[in-house]
Order: sequence, then structure tokens, then C-alpha cells
Amino acid sequence: MSRIASIEITHHRLPLDPPFKASWDGRPRRHFDATIVRVKDDEGREGIGSGDLMKGFEGHEDLFIGQDPRHLERHYEVLSHINFHYGRCWPLDLALWDLSGKINGEPVWRMLGGRSDKVRLYASSGVLRDPQAMADQAERYVEEGFPAMKVRFSSSAGGRSSWRDDIKALGAIRARVGDRLELMVDCNQGWRMPWDTTLPWTFKDALAVAKELERLDIYWMEEPLFRSDRKGMRALKEATSVRIAGGEMTRELSEFRDIIEERAFDVIQPDVALVGGITGCRRLVYQAREAGVTFTPHSWTNGIGVLANAHLTAGVGDAPFLEYPYDNPEWSGARRDYPMASPLKHSHGWLELGDAPGLGIVLDEDRLASTRIA
Repeated sequence: MSRIASIEITHHRLPLDPPFKASWDGRPRRHFDATIVRVKDDEGREGIGSGDLMKGFEGHEDLFIGQDPRHLERHYEVLSHINFHYGRCWPLDLALWDLSGKINGEPVWRMLGGRSDKVRLYASSGVLRDPQAMADQAERYVEEGFPAMKVRFSSSAGGRSSWRDDIKALGAIRARVGDRLELMVDCNQGWRMPWDTTLPWTFKDALAVAKELERLDIYWMEEPLFRSDRKGMRALKEATSVRIAGGEMTRELSEFRDIIEERAFDVIQPDVALVGGITGCRRLVYQAREAGVTFTPHSWTNGIGVLANAHLTAGVGDAPFLEYPYDNPEWSGARRDYPMASPLKHSHGWLELGDAPGLGIVLDEDRLASTRIA
């Protein structure tokens, strides 16, 4: 019987030159950090995960060493208690699923239920461009076969002066691509960078934006109000035909349970690397489906996080799209997936997961050695 023999956590930093200026930040990002979690069993197999920084995990290794890595529900409970006392250590859950798949000789999507071996993607942009440049980027997505694109509105410090300028950019995209792309909008009001103290939109601000998005036939508007304003989200959902989406940084599964029970959102967007892992978010898939709420994960981490969310979505869920961070040249596959031996490859708007055991992750050990910071 397989037993967990060791757990290793390393941190890595890729310099970004030129820097990446994210629409939700405003300050140029000159490096991209990644945390890699490795779990080895006593037969030499290794499971890999990535995501949050694993703060608070040190000193708790003994709670897992010697245990069967396939006892995933047991490990989830322990991680939920660590989450309560310290930090979000869900990348370990991803690594345990990867290792369990390698022990069983099965891909994770099949272990989870096997609904599909692929997921449909939406291209998730991250850079603010002038309207014509945004339209050019949208046309490139169409040429690559993507069925949908997410456009970021600027945060208070992101670069555009008001949401009306964001609407102009969105209008230029719709004029260029017509109905060849479904369009989503991330309003960037649900959360803030630590240094950004600007107030989010009021309900009436968000409703005015929603009316403009209706005119442009937008599929969903994401994070249109402050993250804890569930009553406002529900009222907005009832006041507009545009779907209301959110929850990417929600910390507790119980909060998602309440969101689903209250029908506060049309679309929930947990990320297995940030909340609950695969084991916890699997519960949300069933809850959301029974309530008529769409489940489609946030996945703006790196290729390992994209794969983990994709396996859950393919294996259990029935999401219309999965987020695929991709905005060349500033946010290329090579930058996003630098811990991996090769970037993920999409095909005509799909990510095919294949039959490799586990999550199908292959690390670039030389790159990890050269970028290691701890």
C-alpha cells in the first residue's frame, strides 16, 4: 500500500521583461512567482500541485507523512482545519490527486467521473489596450478558434478614466467580431489589491454598466460589486438579463454554499488552487447544478492550476467555458506556464486532457532550479 514519504514546497520567480501591466493592478509586474508542491510516496511516485503560497503549512507535515495519499477526503478535512487556523494550503490537495492518479494509472478527470476528456475555453485577457488594439486581439482569438473572450475593465488605478471608456473598448470589439465571440466582462469591483483603497461601484453604478452590457449582448459581468455584497449581487441579477458572476477569491466553501442557496450569482467561479482544492470544489459542482447555478472556475495562476481546474470541470462539471489566461505578448503561454516543460496547447478553443495518469504535469526541472528563491 502506498504511503506518503515526503512533502516538499519550493518557491520560484520568473523575471518579466518587459513587465506585465495587469488591468486589475496598475503597477507593472516585473516578476511572476510560483509555488510548487511535491508529494512523494514510498514507491518513488511524485504528485505535483501549485497555487497559493502554502503559508502556515510548515510544521504540519507529520499529519500527512505515513498516510495513504488516496485517502483524499481525510486529507481534505486536515487541510480545511489548517485553512481555519493559518493559510490556504490547497495546492497540496492538487498534488495528492495527481499522485493518486499515478498510483491508479488513471487521469484525474476520469477518477472524478469521466464526463469528458476535454474542456471548452474562453480566452481571458489581462491587459488594457486602446479600443482598436482590443478589437485586433479579439480577432486573433477568433482566428485561433476560441468561442469566447473575457475583457477586463480597469480597476481604479488600471489606466482608463471611467467605465465609459471601458464600454468604448468593448463596443469596438463587438463591432469587429460581431457574434463570432461570446464576450464576458470582468468589472474588477469585487476585490482590490492591498494598496488600492478606492471604493467599488455602488449598486446604481453597476446597474448603469449592466444596461450598457445588455446592449452589447454580454454573456456575463463578473465582480460588479464588493465581494461581500451578496444582497446587492442578487438584486443586480434580478435587475438585468446579463449573468452575474463572481467568487474567485472567496475563502470558504460555506460561503459558496450560501451564495448558491441564496441564488446570489448566476455563475460561481471558485479556483481549486485557492479554495477547497479539487476535493472541496467537487462538492460545489453538485450543489450548483442542483440549484441551476453555473460552475466555471477561475484559473488565473499558472498551467498547473489551469490543468487542475480543467480536470475537475471535465470530470464532474458541465461548464460552458473554462478560463484560459492568454493575452499575447504580455501574458503568453511561455510566461504563464514557465514551471512546466512546455506550455499548455489549446486546439480550436479546446483543452484536451488525454490519458496521462494524474493531472498530466511535466515540470521543467532546469527552469525551476534557475528560478528558485526558497
